[in-house]
Amino acid sequence: MKTNTLDFDAQALRERILDLAMRGKLVPQDPNDEPASVLLEKIKAEKEDLVKEKKIKKREANLPKFDNLSYLPTGWVVTKLKEITTPLSLNDGDWILSKNMSDKPEVKLIQLGSIGYGKYINKGFKYITNDTFDELNCTQIKPGYLLINRLINKNKLMTTILPDIDGKLITAVDICWIAPSKEFNQEFMMYQLMSPKFQRRVNELASGSTRKRISKGNLINIPIYLPPLSEQSRIAAKIAQLFALLRKVESSTQQYAKLQTLLKSKVLDLAMRGKLVKQDPNDESASVLLEKIKTEKAELVKEKKIKKSEPFPPITDEEKPFDIPDSWEWARLGDVAKKITDGTHNPPPNSHSGKQLISAINIKNGKIDFKLSNRFVTDSQFEKEDKRTHIRKGDVLLTIVGSLGNAAIVENDKLFTAQRSVAIISSDLLSKYLYYSLTSKMFQEQIFNNAKGTTQRGIYLKKLSGLILPLPPINEQCRIVNKINELYWLI
Repeated sequence: MKTNTLDFDAQALRERILDLAMRGKLVPQDPNDEPASVLLEKIKAEKEDLVKEKKIKKREANLPKFDNLSYLPTGWVVTKLKEITTPLSLNDGDWILSKNMSDKPEVKLIQLGSIGYGKYINKGFKYITNDTFDELNCTQIKPGYLLINRLINKNKLMTTILPDIDGKLITAVDICWIAPSKEFNQEFMMYQLMSPKFQRRVNELASGSTRKRISKGNLINIPIYLPPLSEQSRIAAKIAQLFALLRKVESSTQQYAKLQTLLKSKVLDLAMRGKLVKQDPNDESASVLLEKIKTEKAELVKEKKIKKSEPFPPITDEEKPFDIPDSWEWARLGDVAKKITDGTHNPPPNSHSGKQLISAINIKNGKIDFKLSNRFVTDSQFEKEDKRTHIRKGDVLLTIVGSLGNAAIVENDKLFTAQRSVAIISSDLLSKYLYYSLTSKMFQEQIFNNAKGTTQRGIYLKKLSGLILPLPPINEQCRIVNKINELYWLI
């Protein structure tokens, strides 16, 4: 956990808690607890009775074999789900087809998406009729059942305990259920299935190309670590307590993040209005800066380093969202930028080596994260693409397709190119001031108001170039950037 922020990895902490719990290191052992081996003997006796009553078939025990069990806490045993349950207490849901569904809310079908990582997610219900329930010989499940989604979701086996829900309930075939038992603690069993060691084994045994799933046969044969029943209850209670504390921290973190965002937005708004730092009457006015930029661009056109662009229309009073200091000027992005271009519209095949080809996904949280994609072009392809993009240190990148309005400054001399979802902006303005301008609420609203498209929105370069921003004198840009940096650090 970082000391200067509330950032922390809650999921990693949950997994660490579960790992300690399943190693017997979360709560102390009590020598007076009845050993888990006695539990297994009781379960074995109950199974034998069910076999005699011909309710289940006899099955040979197949316990995990280990050379050394000295690492197990006192009173614990290694077993499997199939050894502590029967087909009457553990099974799959029912095979329900779309043609079996009904609008009559008689029997509720618990859906796969309702099973989260240790929590029930209310996704609503699908229904079948009572007649269909009888015809398909469905199995009714009840509140308190442990539900396991055998379809792997982001490398996780999702499991939850069914809460109190009124009415007759069934579940789908890819959901395995375990009925409550007096021989083990249901909450402890849920945490056991959520633990890192169990989850790793699930991923090793899961199969499938587009969507991985684990069979019930493999699931019930994964080793589990069973403490005495009393200790199971103590472990489950301690985990629930720690998870509740984590949720409080997460909630506080989310509230803090929202406050951070709000404060940063307010700082930028004040900066763009000229109210963050004092104006200095000795500063050269922004109108002089604009003339210098205009003259320099004209020279670059003569030298054929950039193409001449059509002049933009004057900025009307209606376009100006607020008043700015007298030494400032409203300017269009295309007037203050030496170059605004986007990346290639026809990216070459991935060469897997050479120079990196980034897209909008690489620009995140004000940085260029090259690890978020793995697309490359050869050196010869780069030379061709670089004539268009020519990304160099100090340029500002802006996402203009799909994920709109994310910006980052090129901070080093690494050579790379980009796809069309990224705009490259070169300017004589202070790079950090330009970055802050582009990420301000005032400019972001212009981007989204001028974006086109339905499935994937984007803004054309011509529209982007015509968007306006407030321009302070160059010295004041430096003071603004320093003050924003200072306030952001405090926030």
